[in-house]
Amino acid sequence: MSRPELTAPADVFYNSTEARKYTTSSRVVEIQERLTERAVELLNFPDDGIAKLLLDIGCGSGLSGDRLSELGHNWIGMDISRDMLEVAKEREVEGEVLLNDMGHGVPFRPGVFDGCVSISAVQWLCNADNSAHNPHRRLKVFFTQLYKCLKRGAKAILQIYPDGPKQAEMITTAALRVGFSGGLVVDYPNSTRAKKYFLVLAAGPPETLPTPKGEGEDDDDGFERRGVRMDGRKSDRGHRKNKGNIKGKAWVHRKKEQYRNRGVDVANDSKFTGRKRKDRL
Repeated sequence: MSRPELTAPADVFYNSTEARKYTTSSRVVEIQERLTERAVELLNFPDDGIAKLLLDIGCGSGLSGDRLSELGHNWIGMDISRDMLEVAKEREVEGEVLLNDMGHGVPFRPGVFDGCVSISAVQWLCNADNSAHNPHRRLKVFFTQLYKCLKRGAKAILQIYPDGPKQAEMITTAALRVGFSGGLVVDYPNSTRAKKYFLVLAAGPPETLPTPKGEGEDDDDGFERRGVRMDGRKSDRGHRKNKGNIKGKAWVHRKKEQYRNRGVDVANDSKFTGRKRKDRL
């Protein structure tokens, strides 16, 4: 079966007919419920009985939102498919939904959400559906604004279907570059059918990644072989030659830009920025 994101843009593929077919499929409903439950589990909220406000990226017709409501949380969903959202409104889902292309950003004020979930959506950003679409730019815009709308320390759990190790690396790297910490968690890594990829991100300091479900620790898709650890950090292989040239002027500018994206006050650039200090006598 051809991957939907390789067939047509999401707003075209999920037309009225496809949206209703998707929503009424018992298999799809079961998968959405199971993946949403796992995403909430990875959010690791304290068991305090307080409902959280979650953002559902690529909410579609509200199947994942239904499960969020059943688990006691409030949610706001966004999707690029108008027909999917029409079905969600007909179903009278409990959450609020809005039409929005995640590649254009996340249109909410800073620090609103206690967490974010996304089921089978973010990999669509890796496709260039027209001449104006640049996957790297769209990923940067998405993750930059997602970071801002989350409360500090809040998590985003993005379940994805990457089209190979390179695409998984591209998505993970885009998230880490804007300030997120975290990486990939692969459930049932040794199973072809049951394997699921969750990008576990935190809008704050690094945390230990959750333990994947299923037996075995190694992934068979070549992520370690390609030099990308499951926590998203680059391994040392192939990079040791440049170890002494890491922190130059470009590095300083890049770090300052990352802090600006997080809303942190940073000193303005000047001719002295990143300049090497003279050795003291």
